[in-house]
Amino acid sequence: MKPSPALFELIKSLSKSEKRYFKLNSTLQTGSKNYIKLFDAIEKQKEYDEEEIKEKFKKETFIKHLPSEKNHLFNIILKSLRGYHSDRSAAAILHELLRNMELLYDKTMFKECIKLVRKAKSIAYTYEKFYYLLDIINWEKRLMEEEYLRGNFETDVADLIKEEQACIEKLNNIAEYHLLFSKINHASRKEGIFARNKNEKQIFDEVMNHPLIKGKNTAKSIKATATCYLIQGMGYIGNNDHAGALSKFEKVVEVFETHPEIIEEVPKRYLRAVASLCFCYMETKQKEKLEANLKKLRNLANHKAFYSRDLQVKSFIFTLNAELVVFEALGDEKRLLNSVNSSLERYEDLESSFSLEEKSLLNYNFAYAYFGAGEHKKALKWLNEVINESEGELRQDIYSFARIFSIIIHFEMKHYDLMDYIIKSSSRYIKKKERIYKVEEVFFSYIKKLAKQRVAAKQKEIFKKFKVDIDKALQEPYEKVALKYFDFVSWIDSKIEGKPYLEAKKEKYAGN
Repeated sequence: MKPSPALFELIKSLSKSEKRYFKLNSTLQTGSKNYIKLFDAIEKQKEYDEEEIKEKFKKETFIKHLPSEKNHLFNIILKSLRGYHSDRSAAAILHELLRNMELLYDKTMFKECIKLVRKAKSIAYTYEKFYYLLDIINWEKRLMEEEYLRGNFETDVADLIKEEQACIEKLNNIAEYHLLFSKINHASRKEGIFARNKNEKQIFDEVMNHPLIKGKNTAKSIKATATCYLIQGMGYIGNNDHAGALSKFEKVVEVFETHPEIIEEVPKRYLRAVASLCFCYMETKQKEKLEANLKKLRNLANHKAFYSRDLQVKSFIFTLNAELVVFEALGDEKRLLNSVNSSLERYEDLESSFSLEEKSLLNYNFAYAYFGAGEHKKALKWLNEVINESEGELRQDIYSFARIFSIIIHFEMKHYDLMDYIIKSSSRYIKKKERIYKVEEVFFSYIKKLAKQRVAAKQKEIFKKFKVDIDKALQEPYEKVALKYFDFVSWIDSKIEGKPYLEAKKEKYAGN
């Protein structure tokens, strides 16, 4: 059985300050510290190699029990992380307060226990930690009984029961919103964030027409309110309504920034809303707001809520994808390439933490960036990463367009001898996945003709006819979604007018 790399991954995920805290705690411990030797050895490895570890410590007694030593080190690191982050989140603080309440109660120090209850209750309400609030109310009931035994009848149990019921209502409410968010998120993750047919639109519409989404004043908490607006924004995006999405994402951001403590509780949703605003400002051509929002998005990595590796990864991905999509749409080659090249080292550092979808989307956007800059060989390299790793049920929109995009790059590189096979296999695959729409049909029809025609002047004539038919196909609302993945119009224009692709993009954005 292949050794588990979990310990290696945990060590590699630690920040410098987390490692420092771990080492400092270790110096306070007495006795044998073989786990430090093991920690240092694994930390130096670029890839986990257990045989190298065994060879390094073959004269040490502890190496005979390596699995248990690894497990011991894993648990020590987790304990250290719990200590280091004990005051970094409301949940961690409330957990400690609840433990302290129990200790004080057992010592019959009821007055001190009541002080902690009040403190915990204030935090729970501020951060909307309703699960913890139920525990805190339960402690109030227990302490109330002790007060009754001492002749103090100031607290009314009926008030606590009402408060408990209100708390349960809020929990149920936010749970319903989470369910709706999961439903629309699942649809986006499987097929794509834009509906391309009536069936896909129906999924978005079902969520958008739900009473909790369509009704007024249905959210019973700040988190529920933010989630409601976020779902509405995603629904409008799914229906390709950027103006509608813009108004909802602006409301999400407003809710979060009016209640900054909630950002610490659900930072990913705040991040998603800020990133989504970039696309909406781009689509609605509000350049000043777009630039300001991009700056905000970049700065989120320094926000105190984004301290964990997971959130640093999410911040990196959302920011980079937003920059690549925006700069490509604007035809800004300088910033486009700078964004790619300046991020490659960070990409390698974080790559092990990317999900398959995140990696595929980044690689696709890298390919698009290099294509825009005319660096077709690099574009093909990144696109092949998508094609080789992404086949499955996840994000069929990205995978299908990656295959179409690959054909275009091979055409640009004049790989005419390969194109017949690539066109046939890609067309067959996309038909099998039932993702052949009018734009795709027009594309495959004309790319076959272009691959067979080697004379530039005659290719230009084919492109002119291509443009007429692609414009016809794009008259239908669902078909315009194809341009989100590859701008066929700007590409065709660049071929007809004999200009770089990004120059055609720039002119299109300025003219529309």
